[in-house]
Amino acid sequence: MPLPFTRQEFSARLDALCALMTEQKLDAMLLFAQESMYWLTGYDTFGFCFFQTMVVTRDERIVLLTRSADLRQAQHTSVVGDIRIWEDRAGASPVLQLRELLFELDLLGGRIGVEYDTHGMTGKVALDINQHLASFATLQDASALVPLLRAVKSPAEIAHVRRAAELTDAAFVAGLEKIAPGADEGEILAAMQGAVFAGGGDYPGNEFIIGSGQDALLCRYKSGRRVLAANDQITLEWAGVYRRYHVAAMRTVVVGEPTSRHVALHTAAREALAAVEANLRPGCTFGHVFDAHAAVVDAHKLTPHRLNACGYSLGARFSPSWMDWPMAYSGNSAEIVPDMVIFMHMILMDSDSGTAMTLGQTYLTTNGAPECLSNLPLDLPVKAG
Repeated sequence: MPLPFTRQEFSARLDALCALMTEQKLDAMLLFAQESMYWLTGYDTFGFCFFQTMVVTRDERIVLLTRSADLRQAQHTSVVGDIRIWEDRAGASPVLQLRELLFELDLLGGRIGVEYDTHGMTGKVALDINQHLASFATLQDASALVPLLRAVKSPAEIAHVRRAAELTDAAFVAGLEKIAPGADEGEILAAMQGAVFAGGGDYPGNEFIIGSGQDALLCRYKSGRRVLAANDQITLEWAGVYRRYHVAAMRTVVVGEPTSRHVALHTAAREALAAVEANLRPGCTFGHVFDAHAAVVDAHKLTPHRLNACGYSLGARFSPSWMDWPMAYSGNSAEIVPDMVIFMHMILMDSDSGTAMTLGQTYLTTNGAPECLSNLPLDLPVKAG
């Protein structure tokens, strides 16, 4: 399998990261986020559930310290040439092996940035890093550096995103065809995920979300399957994924006749999405985007039924979630700039009436109005009984 990007692209990313490190006066970084390693080198694995780190020095040297199970994974999927193995054995201390590696790289007494804020670093690893390296070098939280670079997509990344968007639409078409009274959620889920795989796509960073009846009000995956009734509702949140790049979408489908509450909530969601689009452009912040959403929903007197966030950035993500930085919530000063990929979800869950309504799609930001990456209609999806 070829690399997801050219070596020239990876080289440019390394240049950009090292320039940021120079600004921060960092001599090296310890990458623990799998997303960072993939973005920088193409290294593709779920092995981050165990200790591993990628050392990046300011003079552009990259060394991966990982387990033996990931040696060939790194060789086959990445541009990393220097791969070191820490041994699985009783009493093993990968952090002590890391300290020896840092000494070899002449980093004693240096300033080292560490990615603490990531699923690739457990609390135990953080404690070990601080205990064994604090006297070796000056440690600095550098969790935000690579996400800042990853948030703005290159033309090559956007090409992968566009392919992911095609898979997003294909998944919904496949799932919608299966939705009917008597349909099993498992068949719907299989059709959607199968469409992504059949199109050359990947597993998503988190499970597709599916829930019907009262569970249509949930916005997390859970186990257990249900058969649709003659009059029902089903909420779907899914993503097309290509070379780890995600394009998410969200819909609530009504089975049978929609209630007046379904129609009212959908009207509010569609108006809120339009307000979000008007703010999803340079000169606005993620906080502005959320405030636009909230103003519309609150004007419909639906404040108790909305969430405290209405979207987030997307990119190449790994388990346990496809959600990326930054997120749209009140007061977030992160700026909208061109070439961001942002998923906007209008989620209205009325527990009082047991009515669910969602409407979400992914956008590519530009110098002006955002480009919607989906061709799916925004009308309320209804499958007659």
